[in-house]
Amino acid sequence: MIDGTPLDNPAYHALLGPHAPLAQRSGNALRYPADVAPFAGLPPGPGSDDWADLAELTGPGGVAATAGVPVNPPDGWRVLRVIDAVQLTGERVHGTPDREVIALGSDDVPDMLDLVARTQPGPFLQRTIALGGYLGIRQDGALIAMAGERLRPFGWTEISAVCTDPQFRGQGLASRLTPGVAAAIRARGDTPFLHGTPSNVTAIRLYESLGFSFRRAAPFVVAQAPR
Repeated sequence: MIDGTPLDNPAYHALLGPHAPLAQRSGNALRYPADVAPFAGLPPGPGSDDWADLAELTGPGGVAATAGVPVNPPDGWRVLRVIDAVQLTGERVHGTPDREVIALGSDDVPDMLDLVARTQPGPFLQRTIALGGYLGIRQDGALIAMAGERLRPFGWTEISAVCTDPQFRGQGLASRLTPGVAAAIRARGDTPFLHGTPSNVTAIRLYESLGFSFRRAAPFVVAQAPR
């Protein structure tokens, strides 16, 4: 049943649900493989045992990130970064396919990694494409924009890695790709959502113009396990 609860802890519910085949697990702690995504999932109100389980998964000095969940790691853990973010949901977003948008696959990963390196939309790694479908736009053979799916808590799918080559910004490419990804999400019965940083006013305005609405503040916490 779709409700707000999975969105309060999206990585945890994704790793328990549609992304379970990717999950690495120790006790109640889950995480994605290091070459897929940096995110870990902990149960609500994690205790010391849960953090110990996560430390076992990361290894001594390993790094893990929570996705949209404020946490206070116990002694021995070191918070490396807290990323202020907001969560937007797309209950009113149904999406529109675009005939000029192409599906991206494993052969496109080198170009995707190159685009990500130039645009810094957030973590995208060698096997991030395993999380879901990705769409792109090429010009003269070069990948100039893309967007795709990331976390999949029960009933929802996150749109992520929305990025455009700086030379081609202002042409509405993201406003074509995002609805295309949303249409694929809707086609399988899920509802789209996404995360953004409040400082990226342009992106937030774009998402709101497409029908997404603010749900809550959703910080990302990057922490290092005890050595």
